[in-house]
Amino acid sequence: MAPSVGVIMGSSSDWETMQHCSRTLEMLMVPHETQVVSAHRTPGLLFEYASGAEARGLRVIIAGAGGAAHLPGMAAAMTLLPVIGVPVRSKALSGMDSLLSIAQMPAGVPVGTMAIGRAGAVNAALLAAAILAPQHPEIREALAEYRRRQTQAVLDNPVPGDPL
Repeated sequence: MAPSVGVIMGSSSDWETMQHCSRTLEMLMVPHETQVVSAHRTPGLLFEYASGAEARGLRVIIAGAGGAAHLPGMAAAMTLLPVIGVPVRSKALSGMDSLLSIAQMPAGVPVGTMAIGRAGAVNAALLAAAILAPQHPEIREALAEYRRRQTQAVLDNPVPGDPL
């Protein structure tokens, strides 16, 4: 099956965070591709990737970036597909710079912004699956099963010392 989600990141070091996105998509059986696409170092590749994404069959782009974090916004500017931004923790400001860069897109070019780091990468995959679920019953069922397991895990592990 052709990829329906593109997972891109600004550098190979971002894989430490974005691997959690890819693993979650795999668990949900969402076909996806991963690639390093730098907004600053490979702007031509970014233009080619984002502007041609829909024609290649992608339906959602997840873009992880640290520091100035231009990748999600630039990708969103080049496609009508939904773009989900994942702020990658940076050395200088622990990812706050990335979060603000992604979240503060000007009106007219939306980017869905997740939490910083691993939680954001996992949630980006879950959101992409939810976007695809209405047209893909197998993804919908995998997402529903994920939620059932998550609920059961909480029920199976009550708070220590709880009188119940």
